[in-house]
Amino acid sequence: MSDNQGFTEAAARAVLAAAGEDEAGARLLSLGENAVFAPDGDGPVVRVGRASGELAARAEHELRVAVWLEARGVPAVRPASHTVALVDGHPVTRWQRLPDAVRKTEPADLAGLLRQVHALGPAPFPLPRRELLGGIERWLRLAGDAVPPEDAAYLRARRDDFAAAAAELKPVLEPGPIHGDALPRNVHVGPDGPFLVDLETFSDDLREHDLVVMALSHDRYGVPEAAYDAFTGTYGWDVREWEGCAVLRGARETASCAWVSQHAPGNPAARREFARRVASLREGERRVRWYPF
Repeated sequence: MSDNQGFTEAAARAVLAAAGEDEAGARLLSLGENAVFAPDGDGPVVRVGRASGELAARAEHELRVAVWLEARGVPAVRPASHTVALVDGHPVTRWQRLPDAVRKTEPADLAGLLRQVHALGPAPFPLPRRELLGGIERWLRLAGDAVPPEDAAYLRARRDDFAAAAAELKPVLEPGPIHGDALPRNVHVGPDGPFLVDLETFSDDLREHDLVVMALSHDRYGVPEAAYDAFTGTYGWDVREWEGCAVLRGARETASCAWVSQHAPGNPAARREFARRVASLREGERRVRWYPF
């Protein structure tokens, strides 16, 4: 399957079946750059990635991070296998099944986990920089002519501008290991408390990257003021006090807009959300509501 044809549930299920799983009884948990399935029974959860050498390398990275976090006692998802299987070019990994959630994740849950991650010393293997803008070219390529070429050109120009500005930032916090995509949706609250999931963007970079995500979520995705205050109170600092916040926020907005574009082929909802996001960026409307996709 070519990525240009779109990474659909049906295509991911075909890979799941080729990997030896009973795809007919598997429940789709999420679909983005990866499709995550829970097969019947209580066996491992299976993650199927797009056919991409980059994503295969990220899957290997995620497994190494998970093993390291387990050794350091950081609550996080645990691998059921330490190897990545390539099925028709798609990386396939297996993870221990999560217990049922006992409640909805709150931003403060995320803040507590970030404090633990940000207290870690160097990993025993190289962690990459957080290439927040690095996926934009691939996402726009996958979008093809499903998005207007002038919008793609606009996002590429924003990418270049924010990449240059980010290179000049002076952080407040000591750089080190970060989650890289610090959203409440990447935290699961089970009977033993909250723990991290989706570890593929773990990096060694500015700790502020992890905190800007919630500042943007407050403005764009409707996170209430009280919930944001609980997040900053639990973490112990509000990144909005930092003069570099606007730069990392702008970079993340650019990436988040481009990320939606890869779903535009064959998906009218993605095209509408992409158009909403691009228009708000062009018009400088910092609080136009964006919707998770």
